[in-house]
Amino acid sequence: MYCLLLKTRLHPGSREAFLDAMRVNAAASVRDEPGCLVFDVLQDRSDPLLIWLYEVYVDEAAFEAHMRTAHFLASRPLVEPLILAQDAIEADGLLFNPAR
Repeated sequence: MYCLLLKTRLHPGSREAFLDAMRVNAAASVRDEPGCLVFDVLQDRSDPLLIWLYEVYVDEAAFEAHMRTAHFLASRPLVEPLILAQDAIEADGLLFNPAR
């Protein structure tokens, strides 16, 4: 499994607009992409402008396919101006909750 953890720092005042756009993208990703197993949006408890995206794909090719989808491409112009900084951690998934 190909996993991605994105640490996303938002501009002040942009949290709700970012979440609105990500709500659509995340839902479409797990609903419409067989290769996208998880797309969670998390808020850091200590900082409301720090958002974590946790994504799991069957492989890196599925992630690359995700970046070509209509919902991903539509989200980019909405979220990019709202992001102050973003760091990515790429990982290989080893163990997952079987009940999920």
